Amino acid sequence: MHIWTRPTLWWRLAIVLSSGFGLILGTSSLVYFTVQSNVLVFGYFAGAVYWMTKRGTADAPAPRLRGAATLYIMITGLVAHILLNHGADPLPGLTSGPDRLQNWSSFLLHYTTPVLVLLDWLCARPRNASRWRDLPLWLSFPLTYAGLTMARAALFPDFPNKYPYFFFDPSGHGYGYVWGQIAQLTVEFIVLAALVVGLDRLGTAVRARLRPTTSTSAAAPGQAEAQAVPAGERIR
Repeated sequence: MHIWTRPTLWWRLAIVLSSGFGLILGTSSLVYFTVQSNVLVFGYFAGAVYWMTKRGTADAPAPRLRGAATLYIMITGLVAHILLNHGADPLPGLTSGPDRLQNWSSFLLHYTTPVLVLLDWLCARPRNASRWRDLPLWLSFPLTYAGLTMARAALFPDFPNKYPYFFFDPSGHGYGYVWGQIAQLTVEFIVLAALVVGLDRLGTAVRARLRPTTSTSAAAPGQAEAQAVPAGERIR
């Protein structure tokens, strides 16, 4: 099958378009984690599409980096919907009002791109490439972002938009509240990162169970498992 006929390639092109148009239509700067995570997603999946067409493979490159991008964009989507938008419906602002372009940018960056990336992580190859030991490395980016944001605000008090998110701003409740929020988010991000790894491994196990076994019924007992699950997808 030619690579241009593979649904995975077109799905990843959709991710590139979603994140790219979201970044172009919006006016937010790189001080926002939303923008940084979507830039990472755009760069990774643009590179993945190039790799797939160059090598003629449906497998994305650097699967552990793919896991990190999945985690960061999931953080973006969940924080936006739960903490920033308080679960509000994002659709009404897309069809009317003077801020339609900004609303479309927000919708693409916070909703469409995270959903597309999550489905790619669940359904597309390669599978079972993430490791539990990847979690500290993955989490270093959002934690460094929080630390640098607070340090920048302290060192450069006149910096525009020095607190890009309300939970970084100590003016209302003090620094105890801020560090408490950061600690709570850290725990939630650890759980989310573990879920990302777990879904990768669970998806591999489910695919192995659902794979037809008729071709292996006549195989020797010691060969059935090896035939049912390809070598690159066995759970390690």
